[in-house]
Amino acid sequence: MSSCFFFTIFYILISGCIVYPPTEFVSAGLIIEDLFSGWLGSENEYFIQYHIKRTAATIFVHSLIPCGYILGLICFDYMQAVHDVLHSDRVWLEIVILTAAWPIYSLCKSLYWSLGNWSFHPVAKILKTFCDSNQTWVSIATGINIEYKSIDKTIIHMNSIYKVVITNNWIIKVTPYNLNIAHQRDAALIVVKCDTHAMSANTRGEVQYIDIQVKPFRRGTKPFNIRINSLHYKDFCDRISCPIAVLQNVTFHKTLLDRFVDTFKKHVSANPRYDTVEELEQCIGCMQVTSNVKLNTLCENVQDENGSNACSTCHCRPMWCVECMAKWFASKQDESAPETWLSSKCSCPVCRATFCILDVSLINSLN
Repeated sequence: MSSCFFFTIFYILISGCIVYPPTEFVSAGLIIEDLFSGWLGSENEYFIQYHIKRTAATIFVHSLIPCGYILGLICFDYMQAVHDVLHSDRVWLEIVILTAAWPIYSLCKSLYWSLGNWSFHPVAKILKTFCDSNQTWVSIATGINIEYKSIDKTIIHMNSIYKVVITNNWIIKVTPYNLNIAHQRDAALIVVKCDTHAMSANTRGEVQYIDIQVKPFRRGTKPFNIRINSLHYKDFCDRISCPIAVLQNVTFHKTLLDRFVDTFKKHVSANPRYDTVEELEQCIGCMQVTSNVKLNTLCENVQDENGSNACSTCHCRPMWCVECMAKWFASKQDESAPETWLSSKCSCPVCRATFCILDVSLINSLN
């Protein structure tokens, strides 16, 4: 019984890696796209036809998973353990029949889809909704294939099994079993949700994901959602020709700088405040808000390995707002290593005194 239990756990883990392949499986080529590469052809040359075949292969392979488990039980002689659990030969027979029927059904379904050069496949039916007079789904597919071959496209990988392809005219969400397709001129895009997650329990880093609903106007098409990292939002917008609406209750970091500014503000708000009786003027960076931060040396004046770059006293009066100071701080950091920005140092924009984030204090006006 214990060996049967461990076999079940092992099979579940392997099945999960087949359905949702981790990076190791992708790198090793143990995914459906690589195993069936000879039959699927080239994605870059025939994008639509490639994914029509890929979805059929994926459905068939996934339908074999329950059947493979039953065969494993039989091959490793775990039948007695199964009988002890089920207490019924009839139930066992029904399970065997169902698991055998599923791949047979999926194979028959794929053969039916392949009739007429895959004209009955769900992807072909979606493309037919975009056909105008004197057009066929094949001509629409050919147009998409040509646009996909162009270097002027954007591909955003949502995870190992989902990705979004944006060409000059099309928005395509690639899923394991289907393609969601919308024409840019016949669709509305709405940012409906944003959620923030901690990158790990031991770090202060965060990652934001936004859900964008795509609503095609064509009759017969269905809306679908795209979930992307907020840092990919700018790349997404750069390729979209139609406007993107954002619901009023949804806020997110559109760029890495936005994310850093927000984090910078949170850290500065935790620092001790700087009391002053000076009359505060407009921020010289944006000229939009009153200056509200002062560089006030509060850290332990930590030096680097060379004994230099220690924080020093800034004698400038308050001239900046916290947002402009955050942008200045970010502009002086290594763009290739954003994870080091918060722990790095910067120089005062006026007197060049060195400071770190612990030396930035919000102002408490005593007037």
